[in-house]
Amino acid sequence: MQPFLDSLFYLLQPLPFSLVFLGVALGIVVGGIPGLTTTMLITLTLPLTFFMDSVNAIILLIGMYVGGISGSQISATLLRMPGTPSSIMTTFDGYPLTLKGRAERALGLGITASFVGGIVSFLFLAVLAPPFSRLAVTFGPWEYFTMVLMALVMLSSLSQGSLLKGLIAACFGMLLHMPGIDPSAGITRLTFGFESLESGLSLLPVLIGAFAVSQIFKDIINIDMRPPRAKLGRRGMLLSFGDWTRFAPNFLRSSLVGTWVGILPGIGANIASMLSYSMARSASKEPEKFGTGHEPGVIAAETANNASVGGALIPLITLGIPGSVVDAILIGALIMHNLEPGPLLFISNPEIAYGVITAYLVGNVIMFAIMMFAVVYIAKMLYVPRSYLLASILLFCVIGIFAVANSFFDVWIMLALGVVGFVMERAKMPLGPFVIGFVLAPIAEEQLRSGLMSTGGSIEPLFTRPFAAAFLAISVLSLCWPLLQAWLKRRRLASA
Repeated sequence: MQPFLDSLFYLLQPLPFSLVFLGVALGIVVGGIPGLTTTMLITLTLPLTFFMDSVNAIILLIGMYVGGISGSQISATLLRMPGTPSSIMTTFDGYPLTLKGRAERALGLGITASFVGGIVSFLFLAVLAPPFSRLAVTFGPWEYFTMVLMALVMLSSLSQGSLLKGLIAACFGMLLHMPGIDPSAGITRLTFGFESLESGLSLLPVLIGAFAVSQIFKDIINIDMRPPRAKLGRRGMLLSFGDWTRFAPNFLRSSLVGTWVGILPGIGANIASMLSYSMARSASKEPEKFGTGHEPGVIAAETANNASVGGALIPLITLGIPGSVVDAILIGALIMHNLEPGPLLFISNPEIAYGVITAYLVGNVIMFAIMMFAVVYIAKMLYVPRSYLLASILLFCVIGIFAVANSFFDVWIMLALGVVGFVMERAKMPLGPFVIGFVLAPIAEEQLRSGLMSTGGSIEPLFTRPFAAAFLAISVLSLCWPLLQAWLKRRRLASA
């Protein structure tokens, strides 16, 4: 309890509080503009945090994470254009409410739901993270290797497109980690004669290229698109006491669903909102109203996608395993600041671990205040011409990457990965498994080699150690489940 209070006291000081406030505000604005994702914002900010204090850098990024997920509901509600995939389900009922002239009500429900989901998942984060970290300290290399395997397989099987494409993307990401120095033998590998590759591909050029630059290329195609304007005021945004009592079961159920889905590696906020929306519809006495501007639909979607953020932070700070693509980038931020994500974080750097927890709490409070007060003004950002935004973002990408290591090689890598990311998305190959594969590849390689060296080359502990066997079983089930679904679907079609 005392470390949490110390962290909260530090966070309420002027500089840290200002950084969280800035992060949340930027996240809301960027998340609310279609085409500018939270992932892009955090990857672009990473180079700027290079010389910052580690705690301040991480709480700034957590603020952006909270703000970006919440802010995406603005464009989803007003324009039927979700700022992030997590708000896709919000468009089903939020936009019809806007068409009925109830945009303020839709935004008020969404903002309140985001706040409730964030607070409930914070309670789970604060309660579960410390004991999880103590349990994870007992894990050996086989447990860590199978956890990485589980995260990659689950994300590949549940992301957009086919299972095969997801696995190919994950393997491609792991392959890009290979050039450089072999960590065991100490010799160079797959450098093809390029001296610049001897230190391997840096994390920042890969992340910014795959997400930010590829998104810029994609947005250039629709650069002249002009969204329709919607009228918006502040009346009717606050919920009454009757609303709170009427929607309380929905708030609680969706918060629990979002938190639990967030804890599972590789699933993400979009799956959480879809599952929560489906459960709310199944539990409703009026399921036919969902998709026509039904208020419980907005609450279910927005509560779950924000609760999933707190849930995803649990495996991030306790196991070093990302629950989503953004979490993979946050792991990259920890590594960039010479911090080791995982169970030892609570022992060696407790100020970072508890900083994440308290920043998530304070970030949700700030998010609620900013959204309620300034959403009318933030909504106007939706109509800024894309040509101005895209040119500025690309300029900052180039400057940020070059400034980190004064290397034009990194700039070329960033642009090349931008083209690769653009082509992958056009081919319906998900970027999530690709990036998580790149981030987790060194962990998987190190732990697998360590395990094999300790057993003289035997893989028997994969099946005899309880947690390793459980993680391996989940990986196999995650791999087989889509195949089983496809087989059952073919049987139903054949028998019809």
